[in-house]
Amino acid sequence: MADSKALTTRATDFSAWYNELIARAELADYSPVRGCMVIRPNGYAIWEQMQRALDQMFKDTGHQNAYFPLFIPQSFLSREAEHVEGFAPETAVVTHGGGKELEEPLVIRPTSETIIYAMYAKWIQSYRDLPLLINQWANVVRWEMRTRLFLRTTEFLWQEGHTAHATEAEAEEETRRMLGVYRTFMEEWMSMPVITGRKTDSERFAGALRTYSCEALMQDNKALQAGTSHNLGQNFSRAFEVTFQTASGDLDHVWNTSWGVSTRLVGALIMIHGDDAGLVCPPRLAQYQVVIVPIYRTDEERSAVLEASDRVRRELVSAGVRVHLDARDGMKPGAKYYEWEGRGVPLRLEVGPRDVAAGAVMLARRTGGKKEHLPLAGLPVRIIELMAQMQHDLLEASRARREAASIRNATKEQFLAHIEGPGGLVYAGFCGSGECEADIKERTKATIRVLPDEEFRSPEPPVVCMWCGRPSVAEAVWAKAY
Repeated sequence: MADSKALTTRATDFSAWYNELIARAELADYSPVRGCMVIRPNGYAIWEQMQRALDQMFKDTGHQNAYFPLFIPQSFLSREAEHVEGFAPETAVVTHGGGKELEEPLVIRPTSETIIYAMYAKWIQSYRDLPLLINQWANVVRWEMRTRLFLRTTEFLWQEGHTAHATEAEAEEETRRMLGVYRTFMEEWMSMPVITGRKTDSERFAGALRTYSCEALMQDNKALQAGTSHNLGQNFSRAFEVTFQTASGDLDHVWNTSWGVSTRLVGALIMIHGDDAGLVCPPRLAQYQVVIVPIYRTDEERSAVLEASDRVRRELVSAGVRVHLDARDGMKPGAKYYEWEGRGVPLRLEVGPRDVAAGAVMLARRTGGKKEHLPLAGLPVRIIELMAQMQHDLLEASRARREAASIRNATKEQFLAHIEGPGGLVYAGFCGSGECEADIKERTKATIRVLPDEEFRSPEPPVVCMWCGRPSVAEAVWAKAY
């Protein structure tokens, strides 16, 4: 790593720490194009692990991958009024191509509902064609004014699922199912606990009937919308005339859903687990789960240590562990430790002459604790156990941190003190009024993250709106957010 200076601590300046960590771990860099980022190999490797896991989960739930064009005729967006209004400020428009002015401007996709449902209108004729379950991995462009690496960039990578169903009930079931897939991935792969629930009307996706979200709390006590799933109803199918013949012979419009997560998840991973030494990557998503650092002084020691280190590497690889042997010459072991620590590798194995003689390796965990000697016999099994434990411990530590930063059944005074003080999540009664919601946002910059699903609700439901005192129609979770 080029920079050996200590990172700004999280407590001193969380934003500076985040940016410095990304640079030190060589995850991404700023592009010459304003607001765009270059994802470097270290960062892209994490995204690839996320892709692999999610892609399999999508296929396991019956979805297939396809690809749709980057360019969307401008007229397509205008067919769904609420949708175009929601995205108009963020669109990038191509007006010239091949040296000529285009007959119709083309929008660079901010999302693909319109182009996809134009195709669905061609493909869907009968109830026998339903459900149609398609996902695409793609890039999208949204003209952001304030950008931040991974969290909010003009161009970003994501997946977007788009499905068509015969009934509203089936579409709602799909919307909730995919929200559950996201939650499972975030908790079991990212070790990131999330709260799921429905967005308010002011926060829902433009053109959707209902939007559901996975919300996580970062270490600076700000919330992050980590993934969304939308029941689009028949809004887009009516706009694009996506109809089908029902089993009874009638003609009806299909019911659509869409759902997506993006490279924002890499930013979430950094902010929920990173420490003042750098990235902490859960083993299931790490580019390298184990790094082996050989230690020697003489050529004779070098030969024996490297041979032993490579045997360990091969044995771990055979057990399905992602391993890197750092055999670079001219670099002290301490410098290697520093580099791999900053990059978040879960486990480090040090191999020196004494370890070779003893048939052992020295283990260091990225999450701290005493180093320990591990015998070579049974090493792969022990490494897999240690990774599973680290995955679990990171999830539990994040959950405990979230709960410590949450208050329930808050009064207006408690809400203000919490939001304007340490920050975190506030569970409180909500009257359902858009005026209350807007007033709170204007005064505090806090928003309703979700109306939480039942398992996340407080044991005693709130009776009154914490802001206006009118009867509460739902419990809401408030926070300042990215």
